[in-house]
Amino acid sequence: MGETGTGKGAAAAAIGRSGFIPFDPKANKFSDSFTRTFIAINLSQYSESLIESELFGHRKGAFTGAIDAHAGIFARVVRMDRFLLTRSVKFHALCKSNCYRFSRSEPSVPWAAIEKQRFEGRVIAATNRSMTELRQAQLFRDDFYYRLCSDVLIMPTLRQRISEEPGELDILLTHAIRQLIGKEDPGLTAFVKARIARSLPPDYSWPGNVRELEQCIRSILLTGAYHAAGKNQTNDMEADHH
Repeated sequence: MGETGTGKGAAAAAIGRSGFIPFDPKANKFSDSFTRTFIAINLSQYSESLIESELFGHRKGAFTGAIDAHAGIFARVVRMDRFLLTRSVKFHALCKSNCYRFSRSEPSVPWAAIEKQRFEGRVIAATNRSMTELRQAQLFRDDFYYRLCSDVLIMPTLRQRISEEPGELDILLTHAIRQLIGKEDPGLTAFVKARIARSLPPDYSWPGNVRELEQCIRSILLTGAYHAAGKNQTNDMEADHH
């Protein structure tokens, strides 16, 4: 859990790709790919009318336009697959009966089908909303929460990371610039850091977190400036262009 842009997807990918995959000595290779077994699903890409069908599948003729049977995402997994579900609160709200079944490792039911299918993968759920508030408002049931959450990781905000360890900004800048240009460039890193210091107040809250920092770096590299919308900032950057 964490605010938007804190790196929930990156953390989930690191967890999902670090699971055990058996080695096949006869084939002299692992039985599956470490990258293929992690599958990220952004539930916001599905309309409310289709989300359950996409995840759990449907039978031919289940609804208008269902011209053939469709195996849902959860039905196409193997035992080692790990799923990242972003916008997991939407999943809970729209697929209550089936999501309770798979959280208890019980077979789920494709839309308008009779036969049940067992889910054998593992789920990592991510949200930027407060689960405590959702549960208190009875928008997310406690029983599903405790079945889903064997452990909870709270992703720190960028402002928290910088306040606790000032050198964190240098590390993030170095990493981001290396990803953008393919190599480390201490001079370019120092330039970007100086531009950030001149264009943003020292106590800037970074509401977009690491994602905003990445956009900030791109903006500075492309235009020499970063203008944080709706935030107080100095006019030094504009002065440089006059």
